[in-house]
Amino acid sequence: MADHGVNKGRRRFLVGATSVMGAVGVIGVAVPFVASWKPSARARAAGAPVQADISKLRPGQRMTVEWRGRPIWIIRRTSEMIARTQALPADYLADPDSRQPQQPAYVQGELRSLRPEVGVLVGLCTHFGCSPLYRPEPDAQAGDDHWPGGFFCPCHSSRFDLAGRVYASMPAPINLEVPPYHYLSEHIIVVGEDQEAG
Repeated sequence: MADHGVNKGRRRFLVGATSVMGAVGVIGVAVPFVASWKPSARARAAGAPVQADISKLRPGQRMTVEWRGRPIWIIRRTSEMIARTQALPADYLADPDSRQPQQPAYVQGELRSLRPEVGVLVGLCTHFGCSPLYRPEPDAQAGDDHWPGGFFCPCHSSRFDLAGRVYASMPAPINLEVPPYHYLSEHIIVVGEDQEAG
């Protein structure tokens, strides 16, 4: 009879030890499995959305964030910049109504943005991918007395207005790209994710 008591105790110990080791094993397998669901740094760099805080972006200023290895420009347009852009005659521009698919469908109008005062553009010229200069004020250096300010690519002299629309007869064939984006809050923009997803 005494042997049965020892065996039961031993059995309980073995069952308990096996259960503990099994639980440790399950956790050991689950942690890397769950961690694999998180995108790697490489995957994030390849296209995961990025957030930009525009709370300190003053009127007339531009900031840059990176998405998919490309510079994304966020500009805060003044009321004068908006008026100059909207007053630009359509025949000055190659694609004034943005008919080429260079922006999400929900970005409409002359300013090509969700809010008139904030523009979001991929900062690469559509000619050879150079980075245009930000020239927000009218500037004779751009070679046109009617240029109301915008972006000037020094590589081949392409000009874009403050909405990223390319001027007619420029080397750049189409407008600057507008990436997918939406507002997470009043001052936080999520670049790389459509507003429907946000």
